[in-house]
Amino acid sequence: MDRHPIVAAATDVRASLKAVVDANPAFMSVEDKAVALRELVAAEAQLAELRLRVLADAGDLAEQTAAKDAAGWLAHHTRTRFADARADLALATALDRERPALAVAMREGAATLAQAHVIDRALVALPASVDAETLARAEVYLVEKAGEFGPRELGRIGRRILDVVAPEIAEAAEAARLADLEAHAAQQTRLTLRRLGDGTTRISGRIPDLAATRLATYLEAYANPRKPDSVKQPGDAVARLPYPRRLGEAFTQLIEAMDTERMPLHGGDATALVVTVDLAALQADLATADLIGGGLVPGDDLTGDRITAAQARRLACTAKILPAVLGADSLPLDLGRARRLFSPAQRKALLVRDRTCRAEGCDVPGTWCDAHHLHPWHTGGRTDLADGVLLCSHHHHRIHDDAFRVERLANGDHRFHRRR
Repeated sequence: MDRHPIVAAATDVRASLKAVVDANPAFMSVEDKAVALRELVAAEAQLAELRLRVLADAGDLAEQTAAKDAAGWLAHHTRTRFADARADLALATALDRERPALAVAMREGAATLAQAHVIDRALVALPASVDAETLARAEVYLVEKAGEFGPRELGRIGRRILDVVAPEIAEAAEAARLADLEAHAAQQTRLTLRRLGDGTTRISGRIPDLAATRLATYLEAYANPRKPDSVKQPGDAVARLPYPRRLGEAFTQLIEAMDTERMPLHGGDATALVVTVDLAALQADLATADLIGGGLVPGDDLTGDRITAAQARRLACTAKILPAVLGADSLPLDLGRARRLFSPAQRKALLVRDRTCRAEGCDVPGTWCDAHHLHPWHTGGRTDLADGVLLCSHHHHRIHDDAFRVERLANGDHRFHRRR
């Protein structure tokens, strides 16, 4: 039985490669190496196109073996990554049905597999309103540019392809595309923080491209290994840290450099991180301090918010961190004074003392709470720490609601009872 020409070609290719298995490139001239590399890359593109052509028509193979699709069969039987097999199947289908110019370019070795993926993605990203004729012109133009540019440059050209092939609709189409992307970005924006129990917190998130670009720009200002404080001095060696670590350290520096005066108010007070430390601990070489900040981070049960006293001393040198030194009774020293409204200093003192909303069972962070007078000021109550308490907005409304009776517990918490 005669073999199919594609099977024969594949066998011949492998036989030809086997014939040069012992060939040593060290004995090639510079000219021969240049020719060999160009020809081999072109041959790879032709082989890739042939493989994709077979893959596009391999649905019956998947059915025969009960595979989900041809990509599933390929990944399993050729030990290919499933994600790569799926991407290749999508490209194979496009080449077979929608991308004739791109298919011809690969068949002739004029476009690599990587370039083909980029060109196809660029065409898929065009608005649905683009007509078939414009789409075809865009494909031809990108295929021509594959002879001059690599995948990265082709991607940039592809993002502005309508400016070239259909400038009369390019602006409106690009605006519509960007509007869709921005709406999608807003829906997908996420950020999570989780304590790992080893002194670090994992930050994971998805943010809009604009915000990511701004963040990368700011981090580069800190992470750049050529910045003035990392310039090598005579006789010194500059530590070449891995780039991800440099970015991580840059992110930490960026946070410490933030201007809290320009941030939103929390309960009428400027946003601030408070470090509480006993006076004796502050003066000791080896001791600890507590942090009081934003909402609870999952994993707090593993580590809590504690730092060394040495770190607290360092933070005390910056105006962005408020050190609250505690006296012998663990009460804040020199924070606040009597007045009609609780001062920012008094609010910080309440935060140090209460930590969270003092309604029984409520764990809303103190930074989100209001300062409440236990005895109203207009009836003679004093605006001092002993007469103040932190309550979240919900419980602050309830404590002024005549429908509820409030009982102050021995530990300072407030228990609410609905009146009958």
